[in-house]
Amino acid sequence: MHGMRVLVVEDEPKLASLLARGLGEEGHPTDVATTGHDAVWMARANPYDVIMLDVMLPGQDGFEVCRELRARDVWTPVLFLTARDGVDDRVEGLDVGGDDYLVKPFSFPELLARLRALTRRGPVERPTVLQVGSLRLDPAEHRVWRDGAEIELSTKEFTLLEVFMRQPGKVLSRLELLERGWDMAYETRSNVVDVYVRYLREKIDRPFGCDSLETVRGVGYRLRESRTC
Repeated sequence: MHGMRVLVVEDEPKLASLLARGLGEEGHPTDVATTGHDAVWMARANPYDVIMLDVMLPGQDGFEVCRELRARDVWTPVLFLTARDGVDDRVEGLDVGGDDYLVKPFSFPELLARLRALTRRGPVERPTVLQVGSLRLDPAEHRVWRDGAEIELSTKEFTLLEVFMRQPGKVLSRLELLERGWDMAYETRSNVVDVYVRYLREKIDRPFGCDSLETVRGVGYRLRESRTC
């Protein structure tokens, strides 16, 4: 396998130099950053194959660094290094856009195996921005715009709108919307879908003089595909 270009983000000098030397001897050119700030500019400036990111960094922690990298369109695979092996940490690491997790102390052969697996997978691109008419929705950043104006939505409103925007022009029944947008512990006869469609209309349609969320009597709702409001 050709050499991987690695960025090690680690504030412990001894471990950082140990990792850089070990990776270098294996034929993998390695740079070291000791702060989150340095890591972000280095990762944006260089085409790394993988980033090893310590969670416990001074100032900006590893989770915040990863979140910032993803927000700045850096999709290089990230392997978190941490002394903490709590499930919550692992979940948070994956939620902010990390790809794998290694708990200290770890063996060097295991580290190499994890890095090889990540570079084989390659960078995972951000989810595609959805567009229906003048509405745009970014699933990666949880943001929505109409005609370039940003619209603030609650998590539930966003989830429901995403369901509509993935199937524009299709009539979706209340049951389908419940199944995709809510935990099915909800009472299925509940009018929760109608309530949230009303909330959505107040935010994505009314202020813009649009009527894109259409009621199909006796069936459900549809997001019109028309280019204009």
